[in-house]
Amino acid sequence: MSIEVKVPVLPESVSDAIIATWHKKVGDSVRRDENLIDLETDKVVLEVPSPVDGILKEIKFETGATVTSAQVIAVIEEGAVAAAPAPAAAATQVAAPKAAEPVAAAASKVDTSALPPGAANYAARNDINPADVAGTGRAGRVTKEDLVKHVTSGGGARPEQRVPMTRIRQRIAERMMQSKNSIAMLTSFNEVNLSKVMAMRKELGEPFEKTHGIKLGFMSFFAKAAANALAKHGIVNASVDGNDVIYHGYADISIAVATEKGLVTPVLRNVENMGFADIEAAIAGYAKQAREGGLKLEDLQGGTFTITNGGTFGSLMSTPIVNPPQSAILGMHAIKERPIAENGQVVIAPMMYIALSYDHRIIDGKDAVLFLVDIKNQLENPHRMLLGL
Repeated sequence: MSIEVKVPVLPESVSDAIIATWHKKVGDSVRRDENLIDLETDKVVLEVPSPVDGILKEIKFETGATVTSAQVIAVIEEGAVAAAPAPAAAATQVAAPKAAEPVAAAASKVDTSALPPGAANYAARNDINPADVAGTGRAGRVTKEDLVKHVTSGGGARPEQRVPMTRIRQRIAERMMQSKNSIAMLTSFNEVNLSKVMAMRKELGEPFEKTHGIKLGFMSFFAKAAANALAKHGIVNASVDGNDVIYHGYADISIAVATEKGLVTPVLRNVENMGFADIEAAIAGYAKQAREGGLKLEDLQGGTFTITNGGTFGSLMSTPIVNPPQSAILGMHAIKERPIAENGQVVIAPMMYIALSYDHRIIDGKDAVLFLVDIKNQLENPHRMLLGL
């Protein structure tokens, strides 16, 4: 019995998807719930599992094709078993490369005598002069990986490579331009002494991990401080809709997570009601899903405020870009030990610059500064946020 495999029903905000990767080819055996294909939307990569056990009978769209919701993309013959390859065919497949190698080597005019066998064969087949390739092997030897990189980068002293943007990268670019063109954005800065936060983590980090099974990081402190501050400075938690301002009575905080495909911002819902362990566990879960491509569309939708941590990569200061329709984003940065004045004395303290980029159409400078000062006061006195002060 033939079973159709269809594109999952996409949300209203996503009109279509691009076929990123086929994990099976026609004739392959498939198992129920085994991932057949990755579909890339402008927000996440979706996996399409097989609905039954059987054989992949037909692929209707190749990699790179654009498909829409509920469209048939493949056909599976339910219950069928893949036939074993014929011995003669297998022998032919093995023998063919060996027969081709002398021809390629003979046709090549480059000297590959100093290369390992695999690299020599690759260089001969692609007519690469090893002298033109920088070696990264022992004693500067040219490896096969060096040759492959040379080919894919275009080779030569001034290599170039043209590749299309991924769907997610295109969407990120559109969102950044939307933010730039539609928001009157301004950034305010402050600095935070994290001595007490670091002391608390040092003192309570181990029992916290034993009790909750998750490490006590910095992000939970910032997320909780932001939720408390948003409750007191409602305009920072608001958004613009035409000529209206929407005030949100909850703190749904988007946490920026960097992935190989680009930046994604999964949302922590109702952070005002979450404990530190809940926040840390949710962030760790989202980070793992983001790296493995397991985020769902609903994980990224909504959000009333964003926190991004450029300090993870060493950024000392930046002006983060607001994520529309939100009106503000908090930027964390690298922690650096610096001399500061404290009670008339110069001391060395772990300091961090924090930045708040905001929509100046509805958030005045005073509101932004007071919000940042509130964040600063909570982080410099962590017991305040535990009491909701």
